[in-house]
Amino acid sequence: MADNSKRKVTIEEAKLAGGKKYREKVKKVLVEYEQLPDEKKHQIHLYYGYGKGKTTAAMGLAFRALGAGKNVAIVEFDKGFDQTKEHYFERRIFFKLKELGYPIEINSSGCERMNEDGTFRFKNAEEDFEEAKRALEIVKVLIQNGKQDVLILDEFVAAVNYHLIQEQDVFDIIDLYNKNRRFELIMTGHKLFEGLEERVDLITEMKKVKHYFDKGIQARKGIEY
Repeated sequence: MADNSKRKVTIEEAKLAGGKKYREKVKKVLVEYEQLPDEKKHQIHLYYGYGKGKTTAAMGLAFRALGAGKNVAIVEFDKGFDQTKEHYFERRIFFKLKELGYPIEINSSGCERMNEDGTFRFKNAEEDFEEAKRALEIVKVLIQNGKQDVLILDEFVAAVNYHLIQEQDVFDIIDLYNKNRRFELIMTGHKLFEGLEERVDLITEMKKVKHYFDKGIQARKGIEY
């Protein structure tokens, strides 16, 4: 008997071949999603972990949303800019896109962490706490009155780990969002804390399996920042 499993077929034939139950299931899911009220269509994402890629994933989502014609707002915690030394070069692209008319809004908060000798300042100063508080207020305004379709809170959960804000601040923001679920909410950070997993809809862990940092390769311009 001839084996027709490897016979070349046209696109139209391929569309009709097999998977009938799967296609019916997908169609049902699509119909059910469209019937959901708007507030249930939007989800909370959390990208966390000690591996590389949290901010990269969030910013990639921002580019995708802009490409789809959506409005994007970003609030960065503890990623200040002293107007002379840029440490997060993705901002340059977003600023350029804004100049070109793309609907992107970026709000950066935080004080300079890099010392003049190239080392990093870990200890929090009073100004760091003030900047975190300012960022929280920006987030509240955006949740209540912003026109964004996607809101990215970069290093928001990490700000808890750095003791710049409290766990309750994160829960308060989620509660406020749940009263204003008209856009997608994205958060990044290093680790979960009790009660957070139950409050979000999607969690992706960036887990370090291997990192060249361990063999002395430092953060590099255009790759890590």
